[in-house]
Amino acid sequence: MPLVTCNFFINRCFALARHAAGHVSPNPLVGAVLVHEGRIIGEGWHRKYGEAHAEINALASVKPEDRHLLPQATLYCNLEPCFHHGRTPPCVDAVLREKIKTVVIANTDPNPLVAGQSVAKMRDAGIEVVTGVLEKEGLWLNRVFFHWMLKKRPYVVLKWAQSRDGFLGRVGERTPISSPAAQRLVHRWRSELDAILVGHTTAMVDNPRLDIRLWPGGRAPLRLFYDRRGLVPLTHHFFDDTVETRVLGASRPGNWSKTKFWDISSLEDLLEKLAEEKRTSLLVEGGAHTLQQWIDAGLWDEIRIVENEQRLGNGVKAPELPSDCIEIDRFTLGNDWITTFKKSV
Repeated sequence: MPLVTCNFFINRCFALARHAAGHVSPNPLVGAVLVHEGRIIGEGWHRKYGEAHAEINALASVKPEDRHLLPQATLYCNLEPCFHHGRTPPCVDAVLREKIKTVVIANTDPNPLVAGQSVAKMRDAGIEVVTGVLEKEGLWLNRVFFHWMLKKRPYVVLKWAQSRDGFLGRVGERTPISSPAAQRLVHRWRSELDAILVGHTTAMVDNPRLDIRLWPGGRAPLRLFYDRRGLVPLTHHFFDDTVETRVLGASRPGNWSKTKFWDISSLEDLLEKLAEEKRTSLLVEGGAHTLQQWIDAGLWDEIRIVENEQRLGNGVKAPELPSDCIEIDRFTLGNDWITTFKKSV
């Protein structure tokens, strides 16, 4: 099978999978495409946690007049079909039932309940299975899922916005830095991750909502903030009890429905508590002290910096990038530069 053909359709799987960012956690992002003689006859993606997986949606999308082509078709999928019974039946059984001729996969599933078993089962049934197509790109797409499966802790993204001369803002006051376009992008990032954290000073000074109002249709993340001494006013947005919120500090009086109070002694404790709730990712948005804590502890997996062209001259300095990071992406958005880093090892 020509590599260029495999790459084309696996890239299509990636594009489909991205539609569900923020809606399937703790499951992975998966897209599937059914192809017969170069023509797509069906495609789909895993749309929401607990609902049908990508392969099932792709099979369901095939028109009645094309169903007879399935035994001669190739299924492209960016992740190995599931092998186990979870909230849905095993997708590998549907592939076998439809007698698909060939299956092309980017990544095998690191979940111990799958871990190559579906590939083996399909090959035992006579299906040609090709693995490792655009494997590196697939790993990056599902980096949160792979990290969750292999390390059993949330994937930590540090994000901050800084001026061109390296300041997060002026001391003691809320200082808007990012352009409207960049702010909308950040709200999209929030919707794609499970939880979002800020420190005590940011909570006090900025009174942030930490919502996704600029990205309609997304899923609001769990909000977390430090309030060990109980000083953040109950009139602040964090205490509006409108979305799931965790206060890292002593309990405060109130008729709470979606707000809980966690006694957290370390960053490791926080990650453990998030893992207990199956929160697979955490976005740390500031401030400077909180961000530096995660950097110093080495408990970060990705850093995203929004840098605006304005200069402040003085203020709160942005954190220093850790020595073990490498730049992997950089683009402009309006008056901002968006740069992404990951660990070098």
